[in-house]
Amino acid sequence: MDDNKKIPVIAVVGPTASGKTALSIAIAKAYGGEIVSADSMQIYKGMDIATAKPDLTERDGIAHHLMDFLDPEEPFSVSDYVQLANQAIDDIHSRGHIPVLVGGTGLYVDSLLENITFTETETDPLLREQLRLRAVEEGGESLLAELAEFDPSYADTLHPNNINRIIRGIEIYRTTGMTMSEHRIRSRQVPSRFAPCLIGLNYTDRKLLYQRIDQRVDLMVEQGLLQEAQAVLQQSDLKTAVQAIGYKELKPYFAGECSLDEALDNLKRQTRRYAKRQLTWFRKNSQIHWIYPDQMGSEGELFLQAQKLIDSFLNSLSV
Repeated sequence: MDDNKKIPVIAVVGPTASGKTALSIAIAKAYGGEIVSADSMQIYKGMDIATAKPDLTERDGIAHHLMDFLDPEEPFSVSDYVQLANQAIDDIHSRGHIPVLVGGTGLYVDSLLENITFTETETDPLLREQLRLRAVEEGGESLLAELAEFDPSYADTLHPNNINRIIRGIEIYRTTGMTMSEHRIRSRQVPSRFAPCLIGLNYTDRKLLYQRIDQRVDLMVEQGLLQEAQAVLQQSDLKTAVQAIGYKELKPYFAGECSLDEALDNLKRQTRRYAKRQLTWFRKNSQIHWIYPDQMGSEGELFLQAQKLIDSFLNSLSV
C-alpha cells in the first residue's frame, strides 16, 4: 500500500517512567490528535495508581481511547486489542484527527502497527487451561523456562508474572509449530495499513531512569497504592491482577510476611527490571527515533525535538 494512502499514526513508546504520557498529550494538543493507549494494564477499571493511568487533569481535555474500560477479571487478548485499536484509529482518522499511540506494551504496538495477526485456529482452550493450572501449581518461572527452550528471544522480553503472554507463546508453538518470534516475522509480510512515526524515550544515564522509577513508586504510595492493591487483590481474578507490577509485590506485606519497606524495595526492583525488558523489546525496532530526555534542558526542548520528527514525517506523506 502506498504510504500516502495509509493512515498516519504518531507513536510514543519506551520504558515505564520515561515521560511518555506527558509528551504524548503535548503532541496530541499540538497536532489535533487523540490518544490510543497501548498499555496492557491501563485497560482495566480500578487499576489506576499501579498502572500510572493519567487522571482527567493530566489528560488535559485530550480524548483517550482503550483505557479504563474493562473489569480486571475479564479476559483480553492481543487480538482483542488489535481489533479495538483499529476501530479507534479509524474513528479518529475519519474525524480528521491524528491518532497518537502511546504505551510500553511492545507486543501491542508491534501487533497493531506491523499487522501481526492471531487467528482462532491458533488457539487451544484445553491446552490454555492446562497451562493456567500449571502456572498456579508451579509458578510463572517454570512456564517461562519452557518457553525459553524454543523461543528464547521472546521469552527474554517477558516477566514470570506475565502469565497470559507466556501461555500464549507456548500455545502458539504447540498449535502451529511456529514460535511467537517466527509468527511475527511471517505476519509482517502482509503490508500494514498505517504509516507510523515512532518516537522512543530513553535515558543515556540508566541511573536517572531508575531514579524516576523509584520516585514514581514513592508517589504511588502517597496517592493510595496500598489501598488500591488491597482492593484489587481481594476483589479481582488474580490471573489478571498479578500481571500488573505493583500488586503481587505487595501481597507478602499484606500477609505479614515482610515489612512495607521490603515490599516497596522489591516493587522498585521489579519495576526497574520491567523497564529493562521494555527497552530490550523496543530496541529491536529500527524504525524508532530515540529521544533522550536527560540530554534536554527542559520538557519544552524535548517537545521541540519530537516536533521536528513529526513535522518531517507529515511533510514526507504530503509529497
